[in-house]
Amino acid sequence: MSEKQIDELSGVETTGHEWDGIQELNNPMPRWWLWTFYATIVWALVYSIAYPAWPLISTTTTGFLGYSSRADVKNELAAAEQAKSAYVEAVKAKSVGEILADQNLRQFATAAGSAAFKVNCIQCHGSGAQGSPGFPNLNDDEWLWGGNIDQIYQTIAHGVRFDGDEDTHVSEMPAFADVLEPQQINEVAAYVASLEGQADTPDLVPAGAQVFADNCAACHGENAKGNKEMGAPDLTDAIALYASGQAAIARQVRQPKHGAMPAWGERLGDVKVKELAIFVHSLGGGE
Repeated sequence: MSEKQIDELSGVETTGHEWDGIQELNNPMPRWWLWTFYATIVWALVYSIAYPAWPLISTTTTGFLGYSSRADVKNELAAAEQAKSAYVEAVKAKSVGEILADQNLRQFATAAGSAAFKVNCIQCHGSGAQGSPGFPNLNDDEWLWGGNIDQIYQTIAHGVRFDGDEDTHVSEMPAFADVLEPQQINEVAAYVASLEGQADTPDLVPAGAQVFADNCAACHGENAKGNKEMGAPDLTDAIALYASGQAAIARQVRQPKHGAMPAWGERLGDVKVKELAIFVHSLGGGE
């Protein structure tokens, strides 16, 4: 048995380890540290017995106290649903016009509709409902199918050009490449662009006004303000659905694009559609 080595300066036993002539002292751990370490071991054992901890084949140990964080979340969600159930039933029973007239119910529906919009609508209309090419700006004052609360509800519930809903909005602009001469298309494009002050060839505007009156006014109106019953857009509005400028207008006249919107009524249910309608109306662009 080797003799204990004692450091001459400190009088403390060494461990026998030496690095570059420096020996390691075998100082004992502080008592407080050891007791703390032992306490953590005891705590871990007690905790693993009291709470779910050890994995099994298809589940875990339930713990002596039977605590479950998942059960807590489930209970909290159930309590939240119970708290708002009265409002949900009121939304279900009332029309969108009646909901707007009730301040508390309107606030609830707006908040719920905002959440539903973020889940279902921002992919097309944007997080701020500002739209994108081919998808309407819901903050705008001009609405293709009308912007009062009942019209907004109708559009959300039944969609636009949606084959699965017989009450969907339907309108299609014909391809005037088969109707008008190329020169006439350029003329009417110049006229429509002039309504926004963007005509590239102002000399074609007078002739384009006549082409418009003969071929376009039936849907868009003599003043080009559109027709909400037909979904014909207001051509004097500075915000264009697809693109602005004379060249873009000419392309749309030749071969128009026709967007589609799903009918959300069957997908989300009437309550959620009402909440969405209230929220969209609250953006300020509605009538």
